[in-house]
Amino acid sequence: MKGTRVAKQAAKQKPPALAVQGGLWLESKGETLVGAQRIDLLEAIEQHGSITRAAQAISLSYKAAWDSVEAMNNLSEHPLLIRSTGGASGGGTRLTEHGRELVRLYRLLESGYRRLLEQMQAQVHDVPRLSELLRTITMRTSARNQFRGKVTAVRRGAVNCDVILDLGDGLTVCANITNEAVTELQLQPGRDAVALIKSSFVLLTPEANPRISARNRLRGTVATIVPGAVNAEVKLSLPGERVLTAVITMEALEELQLEPGADCTALIKASHVLIAVND
Repeated sequence: MKGTRVAKQAAKQKPPALAVQGGLWLESKGETLVGAQRIDLLEAIEQHGSITRAAQAISLSYKAAWDSVEAMNNLSEHPLLIRSTGGASGGGTRLTEHGRELVRLYRLLESGYRRLLEQMQAQVHDVPRLSELLRTITMRTSARNQFRGKVTAVRRGAVNCDVILDLGDGLTVCANITNEAVTELQLQPGRDAVALIKSSFVLLTPEANPRISARNRLRGTVATIVPGAVNAEVKLSLPGERVLTAVITMEALEELQLEPGADCTALIKASHVLIAVND
């Protein structure tokens, strides 16, 4: 009986034949600022108030710990650690506010990164679904236009919802997404979210109020135009120092007679706006 129980436990703990692994680190000035081990070191320093005791706590040599501390402080925009000598407490080392914020940010990113790896691991044996997940991730991160805002309204229909996002400075965006997506993303008034818009989905017109069914109309000024062989990239300056990028044909560019400094309206269908959240 005992041998059978051990065998069953071993079977449960057997690692998968194919596993998804990865590492997360933050870079500064082209070099690694922090990774998992350095974050562990910073947390240990905050806990123990000493680089020596922190190194012992995470099984790191004293020299390696000091080398890491010096590298982090050299690469960081602001000091991560403060050393004090003498005094009633005998001195020690503690994190600065910037150091604590860096640790908090890393742990937040790490949480989302782990969830991503878990999703990929769950689908690693289903190649079509894994490919679909990877395509979705690419589509979300490759969208040229990303605007952070706050949900002000969610209007449910039989199948889809209109989600209104306030971007600030008088700008709002409406996204038409499925009820299922609204539930999955936990969208509700007051929730922070990001509107993602592919540059090829943006239509342009010099008219201020064109007669067209597109729900989203963002008025701005042409900032730059980069012509190409077939298409042109047009960047609009919007209120609040925001920039909206559109890719249109060279034929359309010539027909609209757009040039830097000209007033222009960007038109985006609500169904062409994607919504993303941080957690």
